[in-house]
Amino acid sequence: MTSTTPTGHPAQQEPEVISLLAAGRLLGMGRTKAYRLAKAGDFPCRVLRIGGRYAVPVRGLRALLDHTSESGSQSRPACEEG
Repeated sequence: MTSTTPTGHPAQQEPEVISLLAAGRLLGMGRTKAYRLAKAGDFPCRVLRIGGRYAVPVRGLRALLDHTSESGSQSRPACEEG
């Protein structure tokens, strides 16, 4: 009988980057605001420009979300650059 459980490390199955729209939604903002902040260089964490698209590294987004959930403050923390 074969198993339907994925094998390997979970980190290998997760994407390294997500779309700007998905990252913005996780941060509670709409499409227009996310793109406006990215274009101005004011998005709350690192944004990569890949061709004509924006991508947000998951590692930096997680660091931002972990930091804001631990501190409970609404201030804008610095994101991980890695």
